[in-house]
Amino acid sequence: MRKHKPPWLKRIRLAVTGVVMAITMAVAPAAMADLNGVDISGYQSSDIPSAISADFIIVKATQGLYWSNNNYATQLANADRTGKETSVYHFANGGNATAEADTFVNAVSGRVGRSILALDWEQCLAYGRYGCATVNPNWGNPAWIQTWVTRVHDRTQVWPIVYVQRSAVWQVNTWVRQRCMLWVAQYANTAPTGYQSSPWNGGVSGEGMTQYSSTGYIDGRGPLDLNRFYGDRTAWKKIACGERRGCSTGTVTPAPQVNKPAEQTPTDLNVLADKVIHGDYGNGQERINRLGGNYNAVMAIVNSKLGGSSSAQTTARTTTRTYVVRSGDTVSAIAERTGLKPASAWRVPSGNINRIYVGQVITYYGTTTTAASGYSTHVVRAGESLWSIYGSGWASAAARNGLRSPYVIYPGQRLR
Repeated sequence: MRKHKPPWLKRIRLAVTGVVMAITMAVAPAAMADLNGVDISGYQSSDIPSAISADFIIVKATQGLYWSNNNYATQLANADRTGKETSVYHFANGGNATAEADTFVNAVSGRVGRSILALDWEQCLAYGRYGCATVNPNWGNPAWIQTWVTRVHDRTQVWPIVYVQRSAVWQVNTWVRQRCMLWVAQYANTAPTGYQSSPWNGGVSGEGMTQYSSTGYIDGRGPLDLNRFYGDRTAWKKIACGERRGCSTGTVTPAPQVNKPAEQTPTDLNVLADKVIHGDYGNGQERINRLGGNYNAVMAIVNSKLGGSSSAQTTARTTTRTYVVRSGDTVSAIAERTGLKPASAWRVPSGNINRIYVGQVITYYGTTTTAASGYSTHVVRAGESLWSIYGSGWASAAARNGLRSPYVIYPGQRLR
C-alpha cells in the first residue's frame, strides 16, 4: 500500500523474483463467494489489472493534498475491460482531514458508485535507509479517520472502507466501524505466495477484507499485495454503491437462519446463580449450553455462594462487540464461532436476526463479571483477539495481563 517501498523490501523482492518465475505460485481466484485480488499504486505497470487473474483490483488514486497517480485512469480502464471489480484509495498524509478528503473525492468523482472508496491509514509516509523517514503526524488519532470518512460520505453518499495494520485496528473507533468496512493488513511472513483461501489470522478483527502478503506472485507478475474479500461480487457492488440511487448492486440474499436462537437469559446473574444451585440448569455440558455467554459469570457467583474457589464479589456489566457479516453467515453461527452467546443478544440493522447481509456491522450486547478489583474476567474463545474483546482499551488490557507484541492469546486463557 505504500507509495515509497523500504529498501529492505526491495532487496527481498529482487531475491525472490527469479525463484518465483521458475515455479507456479498462482492460484485461480475464488469461483464462488469470497474474492481474491490485488492493490496497486502508480509505480506499478498499468497492464497488471488486465494481465493477472483476479476478481478485483484496488488502485491508488491520491496521497495527501497534491500527489495523484498518473497511471490511475489506464489501470482502472484495464480492470474494467477485463471484468474485474474495482476500488480506489487515498493514502493519508495526516494533514487536514477535510482537505485530504476533498482532494480524493475530486479525483475519483467518476468512479463513485462504481468502485469501492477506501482510506489507507499508515504510520510511515516515506522510508529511508534506516527505516521510516517520515511519520504520519496524526498516527494514533482516531478522530482524523472519523473526520475523513464523514467528509467523503457527506459528498458521495458512500461510506469508504478503512485500511490499517492489525496492531492499529484500535485507531478505527466504534463509530467508524459501525459505518465503514475494515480492511486489515497482517503478514505471516515475507515468503512469495499466490492467492490463499485461508490467510493467517484472516478476519480475526472482524474485517471484511484481509491483506496477507506484499510478496505475492500471480501469473508470473509480482511482487504484489494480495487480498481476500469476505463476500461475493454482489456484496462488493453494494459497498461501492452505498446510499446512492442509480448504481447497480443486485440483490444480496439473506443467509437462511436454520438454527433456533439460543435461550434468552435474564440479566440478573444472581438470579441465574440461585437457579443453578437449585438445579434448574442441569450439569456439565447442558449447563454450559443453557447459560451460554453468561456461564463463567454465573459460575463465579455460584462458587462464591457455595464457598468455592471464587470469593470475590462480582457484578454484571454490559459488554458490546461488533462483527462484519461475511458470505454464508447466520447470527447463530456467528454466536457459536465467536462464543458471544446467546444469539438473541445480537442486534442487527434490520431488527430481525434472521435477516443479515454481507458487509453489515452487527453488534453483540452481553454481560461479563467485574471482580472487586474493578477488572472484568474473560475466558478467551477461538477466533478472539485483544481488540475484539476490549476494543480501544486493548493496550491497557495487554499491559494488565503482561502481554507483549505480537499480543498472542489462546482459547481458554483467562484475562482480566
